[in-house]
Amino acid sequence: MAFKVFVDGQEGTTGLKIRDSLSKRKDILLLEIEPDRRKDTNRRKELLNEADIVFLCLPDAAAKESVAMVSNPKTKIIDPSTAHRTDPDWVYGIPELSQEQRERICKSKRLSVPGCHATGFIMALYPLIHKGIVPKSYPVTCYSLTGYSGGGRKLISAYENVDPAIKERLRGPRPYALGLTHKHVPEMQKHTGLEHPPIFMPVVDDFFQGMLVSIPLYRSMLKKQPGAKEIHSLLQNWYQGQKFVRVMPLFGAGALEDGFLNPLECNGTNRIEIFVFGNEEQILLISRFDNLGKGASGAAVQNMNLMLGLKEDEGLV
Repeated sequence: MAFKVFVDGQEGTTGLKIRDSLSKRKDILLLEIEPDRRKDTNRRKELLNEADIVFLCLPDAAAKESVAMVSNPKTKIIDPSTAHRTDPDWVYGIPELSQEQRERICKSKRLSVPGCHATGFIMALYPLIHKGIVPKSYPVTCYSLTGYSGGGRKLISAYENVDPAIKERLRGPRPYALGLTHKHVPEMQKHTGLEHPPIFMPVVDDFFQGMLVSIPLYRSMLKKQPGAKEIHSLLQNWYQGQKFVRVMPLFGAGALEDGFLNPLECNGTNRIEIFVFGNEEQILLISRFDNLGKGASGAAVQNMNLMLGLKEDEGLV
């Protein structure tokens, strides 16, 4: 039996990736909206209620409108937008956080896909806060480097169809959201349990996809003051057996390129790699993954598999 899936907003970057991934599968029947009826509310409503699973690859306001159109109690919704990531009535889609979280996802009918920056931040920090190593009151900072595909079609066009006269200006890294109110911050705070929002600086650079999310910590401010080796061991134990999570060798042994960490290494996969670096006084956590994979469409498909009772890694690498 094939499950019926409708991608509402299939022309966006995430929607296209989800659709491309699912189109290769025999256990999925993609419901298509006719090109000339994409703005036809009645037709969209029909497909939303016919589907077993709906992906809402839409801006926040449009995603909420689509949710309101679903009247079929059997239709499950997966929302990659920001609209429901801190909504207590929606399940947050990181199954690796705990067995309880995976079970909630399996039973869910309303699931929110985490933001890309938030994915790397939460997966590196959550185990340390949950174990009481990092106090919930810790003044966390985070620096996140991402490829320009994370900005969607508008930013992709800005980098790829730019006037040659100004292309040189786009060659270097560009920090943004400097008002410290990036849309991922609320979910980063809520789903780690931090008492205060982290100071978060995202940076876009001149490469298409891939990202590195970095969190520095002072050893003296941690409970029992564990070193990098102890932090590394805790993360290894936490994520042991997880298909898509790799806690990399301590200090990046064997994974660095002449001392440099390549942000592109996980591209084309749903894999996330967590690194621990440090010295006697400081510890640095870095998550590396594909912002279009584990940071978007890959995570959406992984959660869909769980919600439909399929193999978690079906169609994913």
